[in-house]
Amino acid sequence: MKKQTAIILSAAMILSLTACGSQPDEKREETTKAEKVAEQKNTEEIYQVALLQSLTQGYYDGIITVRELKKHGDIGIGTFEGVNGEMIVLDGTVYQALGDGTVQKAADNETVPFSNVTFFESDVKVDLSGIQDINILKEKLNEVVEENGKNLFYFVKITGEFPKMNVRSELKQEKPYKSLDKALATDQREFNYENIKGTVVALYCPDYMDGLNTPGWHFHFISDDKTKGGHILELAFDKAKAEFDVTSGFNMCLSDNDQFQEMELEKDVSDAIKKVETNEE
Repeated sequence: MKKQTAIILSAAMILSLTACGSQPDEKREETTKAEKVAEQKNTEEIYQVALLQSLTQGYYDGIITVRELKKHGDIGIGTFEGVNGEMIVLDGTVYQALGDGTVQKAADNETVPFSNVTFFESDVKVDLSGIQDINILKEKLNEVVEENGKNLFYFVKITGEFPKMNVRSELKQEKPYKSLDKALATDQREFNYENIKGTVVALYCPDYMDGLNTPGWHFHFISDDKTKGGHILELAFDKAKAEFDVTSGFNMCLSDNDQFQEMELEKDVSDAIKKVETNEE
């Protein structure tokens, strides 16, 4: 049975290791220390499953279940085993935006190779207006980051009506897995929506997270009726409300699976990450 290791960073950058529960929930006979901590709803911690770098290199095996993930947060982003669609976690529900353009609630026994979640608390609220593209949105969000601390983590909810919303998802991959950029080259699907009401779920990681995640912003979207969503490639809106959850803690869960341990995670995959995040060559 696979096991995981959790890496915990505090605002003071203290590093420690704890065990992370890995057995299927129906077979688990006792609650681990990590689960007890999660059940206390740590609102000052970003919980990350694996690395974006491992996902980019093609590690798509699930590490924990959706049921377990929900113990660590009620808002978040990520993907599913085999990169079977984009994950949007909102108000405690895990949604799966599939490659065919549909959205469904993810089953509790679905497994997760990569994700970031937290329990959302609104620390800062701002009104946004005149956002013509995603780069302008990043600039506006960065103003809040600079005011509150660029070396902290931020989850943001942006609610409103979006005249332009361009999202992507992808078809489920089968073994042997290709790297993510190669998988998206053939199996990415894009969807363009106009005048759609919904919520952008955004994560900001500080620059020092390079090597564990993508520094800066990562955006996912879910429509109000929960029928459309995905990873955001482009957007525009006239006005919307943004709520920021400022978070100082970081907890990362890793697999000790042999394949994961053999990966060269120090390898520079920044160009590949940029390509899969933005569609830029």
